[in-house]
Formats: sequence, C-alpha cells, structure tokens
Amino acid sequence: MERNRSRQAFEEACRHIPGGVNSPVRAFRSVGGVPVFVEKAEGSRLWDIDGNEYIDCIGSWGPMILGHASPLLTGPIQSLAQAGISYGLPTTGETQMAALIGRAYPCAELVRMVNSGTEATMSAIRAARGYTGRDKILKFEGCYHGHSDCLLVKAGSGALTFGTPTSPGVPSDVVKNTLVARYNDLASVRALFEANPGQIACVILEPIAGNMGLVPGKAEFLAGLRQICDAEGALLIFDEVISGFRSAWGGAAQVYGVTPDMVCFGKIIGAGMPVGAYGGRRKIMEMVSPAGPVYQAGTLAGNPLAMGLGLTLLGHLGAHPEVYQSLEEKGRYLAEGLRAIVGTRPWYVAQSGSLLTLFFAPGPVECYEDAAKSDTELFARWHRRMLEAGVLLAPSQFECIFLSQAHTKADLDAILNAAESALKGE
Repeated sequence: MERNRSRQAFEEACRHIPGGVNSPVRAFRSVGGVPVFVEKAEGSRLWDIDGNEYIDCIGSWGPMILGHASPLLTGPIQSLAQAGISYGLPTTGETQMAALIGRAYPCAELVRMVNSGTEATMSAIRAARGYTGRDKILKFEGCYHGHSDCLLVKAGSGALTFGTPTSPGVPSDVVKNTLVARYNDLASVRALFEANPGQIACVILEPIAGNMGLVPGKAEFLAGLRQICDAEGALLIFDEVISGFRSAWGGAAQVYGVTPDMVCFGKIIGAGMPVGAYGGRRKIMEMVSPAGPVYQAGTLAGNPLAMGLGLTLLGHLGAHPEVYQSLEEKGRYLAEGLRAIVGTRPWYVAQSGSLLTLFFAPGPVECYEDAAKSDTELFARWHRRMLEAGVLLAPSQFECIFLSQAHTKADLDAILNAAESALKGE
C-alpha cells in the first residue's frame, strides 16, 4: 500500500502544526507509521489522499452512526448554509434541540448548548459546584472528560497513549480538589466520601467508558453511585459524549435504568459538527447565567448549521429504534467473530452495542488498571497490519471500534478476515 502523499502531507503539517496534527491520537505515534490524511468518505468507507480505500472503524470517534455522507444529512446542508452559518443570536433550532434532548433524557429539564464535549463537562462541573457550594469533584481513573485543567488527572484517551496522564501545564492548585477513584469499584468511592465529608460537589464518569478502551460500567456500580450521591448530597454527572444517542436513544441512562442529575453530550448532537451540550435538573441549571450566577458563555454555542443537522439525525434515530437493534446485532457479530479468532490466547474482547475493543490483555477488563496491562506493542503491530489490509482502526489500544448503520455483513466479515490474518503467529 503506497502512502507517499500522506507522508509528504504529514511532513508539511509538522512544519505548521504541533506534532503535525490537531488532536494527539491522530499522529499515529503509538502505533508507528504515518497518519491517514483523508480525501473523502462515504458510507462505511474512507479514502486517503493516496487513493487507498479503507473500511472505517473510527467514524469521527462516534457521531457517524449512520455512516459517512448519509443522504439524510447531506441533503439539508445546502439549504441550512444558505440561511447563514453563524449569527451569535438565538434561533428556534436551539430550543428544539434542548427540548429533544429533554425528551430523550428525563433529567435534562434545562439544556445549554456549547461547542464541544470538553466545554460541556467543564461547564457542568462549574454548575455543580455553584449549586452545591462545594469545591471537590470525584472522577475515575481512565475516564476522559476533555482537556480542561481540573479533569486532566489520570485521564484516558490520548493521555494514556502517551503515558502522561497528568499533563504538564496543569497547576497543582487547580487539581487539588480533584479526587480519583477506581472505575467499577464502589468501595473506592465510599472511601473518598468518608475522607472528604460534605466536600464533594459531584461525581462525574463515563457510564460506558470509551477512553481506556471500551469498559462498560457495571449495573450495580452505576446504581450504587446513584445511592451514594443521594446520601451524600453530591450530584451525579454522566458524561455521554461517546455513549449518548449511540448506545440507545436515551444513552447509557436508558440502558442501565439509572438517572443522573446532569448529563453531557458531544458531537453526535450536531451529526458530527463541533458542538456539545450539558443539561440537568431545573434547579441545578437555573444556576447558569443569565438565569443564575454561574457564568458560562459562547459566541458559537447553538450554531444553526449544527442544530439543523443534529435535529435531523436525532429525529431520525428517535423515530427508528430499529437502528439500535441493528447496531447491537452488528456489534455482537463482530465481537463473537473476534473472540473466535482470539481463542485461548490471553486477550479480551469488550462489546457494548456498536462499540468494541480488542484488549491485548487478559480479561475481564473492568477498570484502568486492567486496561493498562495491555500489550501496546502487539496492538501496534496489529494496527499496522490491519491498515495494510484496508481496515482503519483507532490508532490506540485505549480507544473503541465504532460501527455504523452503513457497515454491512460483508464489511464485518472483511474486518474479521483481516484480523485473523493479522494475528497469525502472535
């Protein structure tokens, strides 16, 4: 597979962009080789600037749930753009989006639009602190909630890939109020509450963690967090930037039957556009300016193009619940095929709906400590071989495979055939 143009593009990018990329994991540093520079994408396929064709298992890290360039979304783009792409003023689309999120997610009685998942989580935490009058927050090792200072502590995603879970540039005074517990471990949560009585404003987590690889929360763990937060007067925040509107119409909250106090969403609510949102119970969200004293603002928040595309996508998903059944079947089919390939080797396949991870580590993988046992060198070899076979995986052991409605059984079989060949002799 020739990738000379991509190599040249990366060399040029490195002269103008830190590390040649605008998000660390895109650099392919943890797997070796040159990043894929994209020319176009359609359905389940993606083409790089060298003309190579791939089955895409990244899907813009989640929001391409219908596949790339879905006619449902490409059709409205021109008319939406012709009406203007940014106003800095209110539109009815923002209200419609907030109402739609509220219908899907009962705790989201009021919703505020922002520009990214990072903004959503940092803003939700600020509102939680304002509402409770407490300073400390509790997060989980391996969960990633964006790159805001107070959350970049033992984070997942790119921070795990590069082995720097606490980033330089984050002052110690900023993170002194961030407590870190062990995922899927209620005892570690109780211990932190006992050591910090009446001081913890909120517990924030990915209910289906996707940034240390796929690590679903256990049902009893999430139910236990709800009980602890109720008893301690802390708020429970679900970061559904990955799982929201992908795991189910009502996200992980619907899957597990556990309702948080606040919820955060990312780019899927804009059909892949740069957008986010946070919402919660009315009394909490009424703390947010201009209704209350907790300040948060954004010129581009509620961008009309993002709202229009997002309403089209989420409206379709809400009207067609069979999409989720189809995605679950595809995820299960691929997971079962990978498990058959793994056989007795000490590797673990995690699957939840249309999200999967093949951990090169013994299972079960239930927390960051388990995920960190992965053989990342073996993953890197597998990734390179899969790429050569025309299958584009996320370039990190600590990410997910994202399937879409556009992936066919033939695509899934091609992925499995490539995986079997790539893993021979390992």
